[in-house]
Amino acid sequence: MSVHVGVETKSELSPVRAFGPVSSSPAKVGEDWRQEYRRRIAVSDSVTVVLVIVLAQVVSMWPHPIEWLTPMKVGASVALGGLWMIALARGRSRHQSMLGEGSDEYERVLLATGQVFGLGALAAIVLGVGIARSYLMIALPVGLGALLLGRYLWRRDILRKRSSGKCRNSVLLVGGHASVVATTRSFVRNASAGYDVVGACIPRRATAVDDHIMVDGTRIPVFGNEFEVVDAMRSSIADTVVVTGTEDLGQVGLRTLMWDLEAEGVDLVVSPVVADVSKARLMFRPVAGLPLIHVARPRYEGANHRLSAVFNAMFSVLIIILVSPVMAAAAIAVKATSKGSIFYKAERIGLNGKPFPMYKFRTMVQGADQQVTDLLGDNEGAGGVLFKMRADPRITPVGRILRRLSIDELPQFFNVLRGEMSVVGPRPPLRREVEMYDDEVARRLYVKPGITGLWQISGRSDLSWEDSVRLDSSYVENWSVAQDLSIIVRTVSAVVKSDGAY
Repeated sequence: MSVHVGVETKSELSPVRAFGPVSSSPAKVGEDWRQEYRRRIAVSDSVTVVLVIVLAQVVSMWPHPIEWLTPMKVGASVALGGLWMIALARGRSRHQSMLGEGSDEYERVLLATGQVFGLGALAAIVLGVGIARSYLMIALPVGLGALLLGRYLWRRDILRKRSSGKCRNSVLLVGGHASVVATTRSFVRNASAGYDVVGACIPRRATAVDDHIMVDGTRIPVFGNEFEVVDAMRSSIADTVVVTGTEDLGQVGLRTLMWDLEAEGVDLVVSPVVADVSKARLMFRPVAGLPLIHVARPRYEGANHRLSAVFNAMFSVLIIILVSPVMAAAAIAVKATSKGSIFYKAERIGLNGKPFPMYKFRTMVQGADQQVTDLLGDNEGAGGVLFKMRADPRITPVGRILRRLSIDELPQFFNVLRGEMSVVGPRPPLRREVEMYDDEVARRLYVKPGITGLWQISGRSDLSWEDSVRLDSSYVENWSVAQDLSIIVRTVSAVVKSDGAY
């Protein structure tokens, strides 16, 4: 989460800095790919709008489109298309800060389209111009869908290029040692955002600061203190400066830095201390000249949670009906290939620390629980809290297949019907894990555990303990119905790829 200041900020108090000649800094090279992408998206939007307007015009006047074509209708279509393009541009739907990341781009396309058609309908009523319903039925849904599809395809293109090292932002971090390390790890963890840290500026008051900082084996050069950012930016050839802490710069220092970077044509991003908070809980409120961030309290109950409970029940019944043949085949395979019961009933800790029996297809040999102590020396779970082994000798051949395809977890939908679990939620923990929780980790017990969750679509067993805790905490703090639906959709891809399943 960050506040993007950008290069478009001007100040009447400093005409030389704001309107003077822009430096030919090497960082300007980083602007090229962003400007080129914005141009391509603009052309794509223009072509889409023109084609949709023509299609809607032809369909609405069929079967005699030429005979019914009048100057009034042509003028109205041209006006609608022009306003549509202006709204997309004025709504900053192609702003460089949204390239390849987040939902803001889609939301602004949706908002701009809604505004244009709303104003168009209002103008038609005021001017007494009749608009065929078939015209609106084509132009609005087809146009919006085509624009969103175009943006999606461009986003896929930019993500593909970023994975090969192209279309990335070179970032200079300004802040304390701890905040620089934390921000660097966040950028590495979310590589699709396209931020590569090329250097840092550490405050003069910081102690034991050498000429570099090591972050998980990566060397981050230190180019100076918080008042040497411009020189550091030039030395590191950064095209974006991220301020991770403003207490050392202060209001005057930050404003001066904004002016200096504007003259260099370099973006400024200010990152607040708050982390892992969803956009839905944030509201920017300019008060007394200060851009204050209001953070809404997380909600653990209410109408949305009741709606979620209804959805969980209906979704579970549907899934059980659809996959019943698969579950029957799995049950037969488990029973026919190894001794023991078909189902494995394991104690898990649920909502508010209440234990419950979680059901799975048995994937291990009978008595596997008693063998854990002998295998603790081979535990591959990071942090020692979770027990994980890639080549666990207790897993049966059929069990390995069931785990790889996540079929072993299908009986958990019965736990959802019993009200003990949710379709989406934190990973169901063991009692011995909960006994090791501190106050921060214990917050994951504020909601029901889930069959899938952020941990499921982010690596599963390959996740470290810290990452697992971070994802679960983020889910609990930022829960929403929309997030649940997104996770369910992404789970399908995770299951097909079988990443981290063993």
